[in-house]
Amino acid sequence: MTSQPLFILLCSGEHEKIQMAAMMASVGAVSDRAVHVFVSMNAMFAFDGEASPGQRYKGGAFSALLTDKGAPDAINLFEQGKMLGDLKMYACSMALDVAGWDGDRLVDGLFDETMGLTKFLSDAEGGQFVTL
Repeated sequence: MTSQPLFILLCSGEHEKIQMAAMMASVGAVSDRAVHVFVSMNAMFAFDGEASPGQRYKGGAFSALLTDKGAPDAINLFEQGKMLGDLKMYACSMALDVAGWDGDRLVDGLFDETMGLTKFLSDAEGGQFVTL
């Protein structure tokens, strides 16, 4: 039985939600499931290639625990999912435009392409959809 592809719309800049998206994406990808992650709005700032991990993440008490306990970095989890499975990352073209960024500003090699929300939602029809 083939699993439905997983589509994750990541728009929150909260560390905890970015971490959960990374965990879901990497586990899905290494479990032979196609995973598509669309990054937009405040989440885009966590993927700034010019920022350190300390600058990337904003969050609450659990964010501090993730950092203090040395939990795997979300960016590394996304990279592992791409390396070991079928994980595609898309940057929101509108969010990049509003932020005044081009694709070169994002973490090097992580994103497959930029696309609009309409295309992502169209692709997501028939898959499992999660918003964080």
